[in-house]
Amino acid sequence: MWGMAETPKRGRPRTFDHAAALAAATRLFWERGYEGVSIGELTDAMGIRSGSLYAAFGDKKSLFEEVVNAYGQSPVGSFAGVALREETTAYGAFARILREAAVIYPDPSHPAGCLSISAATNVTPQDAGVRAFLRNLRNKNVDGFEARLREAQRAGELPADVSPRALADYFATVLQGLSQRAQDGATAHQLAAVAELALASWPTAAQR
Repeated sequence: MWGMAETPKRGRPRTFDHAAALAAATRLFWERGYEGVSIGELTDAMGIRSGSLYAAFGDKKSLFEEVVNAYGQSPVGSFAGVALREETTAYGAFARILREAAVIYPDPSHPAGCLSISAATNVTPQDAGVRAFLRNLRNKNVDGFEARLREAQRAGELPADVSPRALADYFATVLQGLSQRAQDGATAHQLAAVAELALASWPTAAQR
């Protein structure tokens, strides 16, 4: 009846583009690291309310883990694993990994370096689980390097006296260094030169 207030209808919860929100969170974590980003900054960047963030992603740590997992499946985060699978020789795989890292890490289309290497610096004790999450992920990647190098050794690509673990640690260290140098402003040309120096240390008996 005219003159009587209508009972407001409850609308549907606001929807948002999950992929776009995740991409915005990824960039923020990548630029500032886990500790350098607040929930308020995340919701502003993602264009959502805090309630929507918690409902869709869980807490900040859960959001970060989803970001890292999505990054690991993206072209800029999965290139090493792709090279290990696609290249027929270990040397070819590691040459491709280092050379692609030299291009990807300083690419201005995204924050410099590698998200999984740089995002958990200066983590507070209460967020030690985040540091452990990334440490375990990086160590798993080194294990993958080692497995590929052991396979290469069995195939005769590497001399019997070479330590696959030491070589895996070496290339992982070079990758982490390339990431840090990219964050410090090193160019693709500079990083490529470092990659070639690292590849020159490949055991000489290996097939190239």
